Amino acid sequence: MKFFRIDLLTLLISLFILSSCKNQDGVGLAPGSQLSGTLLVDTNIVINTVPEDSVTTYALPKTPMGYINDPVIGTTESNLVMGLNLPSASAYTLPTGIITVDSALLVLQYADGFYGDSLTSKYKANVYQLTETPLATVRYYNTKKWGVNTSVLLGTKSFFSRTHTKYKITDIVTAAKDTLKLVAPSVRIPLSASFINNNLFNASADKLASNTVFKNAIKGLYVTMDKTQIGSGGNFMMALDSSSVMIYYHTDDGAGTLDTATVSLPIAAHAAEIKHTYSAAVQATINNTSTSNSTFYIQGLAGLRAKISFPGLAAIATKAGGNIVINRAELVITPVAGTTIPLAPQSKLSMYQLDIASQRIELQDANPTDRRYQSIATFGGYYTTNNDYHFIITGYIQDLMLGKSVDYGTYIGAVDNSNTTSVDYLATPETGGRVVAVGTNFNKSSVDFPYKIKLNLIYTKIGN
Repeated sequence: MKFFRIDLLTLLISLFILSSCKNQDGVGLAPGSQLSGTLLVDTNIVINTVPEDSVTTYALPKTPMGYINDPVIGTTESNLVMGLNLPSASAYTLPTGIITVDSALLVLQYADGFYGDSLTSKYKANVYQLTETPLATVRYYNTKKWGVNTSVLLGTKSFFSRTHTKYKITDIVTAAKDTLKLVAPSVRIPLSASFINNNLFNASADKLASNTVFKNAIKGLYVTMDKTQIGSGGNFMMALDSSSVMIYYHTDDGAGTLDTATVSLPIAAHAAEIKHTYSAAVQATINNTSTSNSTFYIQGLAGLRAKISFPGLAAIATKAGGNIVINRAELVITPVAGTTIPLAPQSKLSMYQLDIASQRIELQDANPTDRRYQSIATFGGYYTTNNDYHFIITGYIQDLMLGKSVDYGTYIGAVDNSNTTSVDYLATPETGGRVVAVGTNFNKSSVDFPYKIKLNLIYTKIGN
């Protein structure tokens, strides 16, 4: 009974305290000043498709190689440009005896980031010799046109997309029994034996005495995808720093002794040449800068981005009847129906702004130094299972409304999804995806009208 009475007394005291609180939602606030949010969907958005800035493709960790015939956007090709080094850091001494090339392979290691058709497309890579030497001291851009000797085909290889499949090769062991070994996924393109003989085994001593002389003489290799391939194609990312030309040969000492061996020519300076040819519909959209696009396009490989603005923000505050605080601002982007097959939407987008000097900077919500920053995941930009993209841009919208920030230009572009430590905002050739998205100015009878780009705002009206 003692414990029962204590419990009963505690219950009565609690009920008395709770009953004296007439406005529980306003705890800590003056009566009538409790927080409440109002949802408003802003579709007064101007969005236009514009070309992406040119980007350097020199010495990339992931260099694009591919050809895509996109039924909506058009064609995109990315060609590899590679210099070659001697097998040693300086001079190279030829093996003794009579040298015979058994085979030579351009071994291109895959990097993560394939985009395209991996099921039905069959690819064909062709190798030619450059007529100019890639230099390690020059930052080459994606728009550079490289000199190539297309009259002589040095090698070709047909293959399917198997970017994560390891396989076994014969490992040549000098003066011992050859063995099998498992190698990383790669494309192995057979090269002309005469090309190897002319530039290495039959080369002059002067040419092999210096790496600089050798590179200037051999120029380098140019890899391009055959445009008559089967299927819509795709774009591969290649790890050229770990790629090379592998040469398998045997020597005859003249006394009946034969031995097999290998030598490799590492890849030197490398870059990519990227070309975009857009469909008539896409080109018309790019040319239209006077009105907001009903469909807009975002494309990797330094292709296309979207410029966006929110001209209705001032009117929202006026309509609300006073000062407002933005509790949450969420931009929602949805791909156009039927454009996600056979090419899936880009896996990650980014949103950024320009400063007064027209330099790219993070939005407030993506900047870790801003107190309103939460996390990379919260900021968003990822393609979701609901077939859309979301950006949380509360701080950015609030600053525009209050006049604390000036819109010198705000953009949405494609970025590589491998960076998980910061929000990317620079143009990059290291992602190949695209998005065909619903814009504004749609007729209400359109099937895509409910999915046009929108800004969901939750705000609270406050006193002066």
